[in-house]
Amino acid sequence: MTSSELWTRETADRYDAEEAENSSPAALGPTLDFLAELAGDGRALEFAIGTGRVGVPLRERGVPVTGIELSEPMAAVLRRKTDEETLPVVIGDMATTVVPGEFTLVYLVYNTIGNLLTQDEQVACFENAARHLAPGGRFVIELTVPPLRLLPPGQTAVPFDVSERHLGFDTFDLVEQTLVSHHFTRDGDDGRYRRGSCRQRYAWPAELDLMARIAGLELESRAEDWNGTPFGPDSAQHISVWRKPVA
Repeated sequence: MTSSELWTRETADRYDAEEAENSSPAALGPTLDFLAELAGDGRALEFAIGTGRVGVPLRERGVPVTGIELSEPMAAVLRRKTDEETLPVVIGDMATTVVPGEFTLVYLVYNTIGNLLTQDEQVACFENAARHLAPGGRFVIELTVPPLRLLPPGQTAVPFDVSERHLGFDTFDLVEQTLVSHHFTRDGDDGRYRRGSCRQRYAWPAELDLMARIAGLELESRAEDWNGTPFGPDSAQHISVWRKPVA
């Protein structure tokens, strides 16, 4: 059983509304361009496809997409957008679930590998990606660089959003290499806030590269964003691509 926390129906039903800005054509355009180019004429597999924020528009671009999703409520929201024949989704965890066929692209976006709370499961996720890839295929991960440089001595919390309708901050366990994201979201105009939280395991780019080597994959590229901005010491996130060698 995966250590990922299971997203509920309540969370699934409001997910698209809360992610509307990140789901706009302007925001998603570079992501879709990047993934479609890597997929080429082949098939793409999205780990943790969720409500289809990326997978559905990628399929609309002509890329055959299959998804793996742990949360049945999240997959049910996706199913309102497109049918099973157009975009198949298998219910299961991304570390062990196997779907038929080979893919030229496996991708995992939006920090979601952090939902696996142990290093062993994250390694298994890389191995599962490699299992599905055709020779020469790529595994893509979008992930935040742990912002530990922002922690003064003795402090364990870092804010990531302070706005009128949302307050978000992460608290870190530096021994266990985990964080908890805390969210206070204003739902209406009566001043009430809804509280939510989720746990993640953070990992550095170098640790992911070692996981990839264990799975038989090779680092091909790393950029700061989907537009290809060079990755550097001050980059807050990275888009990393590992390739399965051609035998």
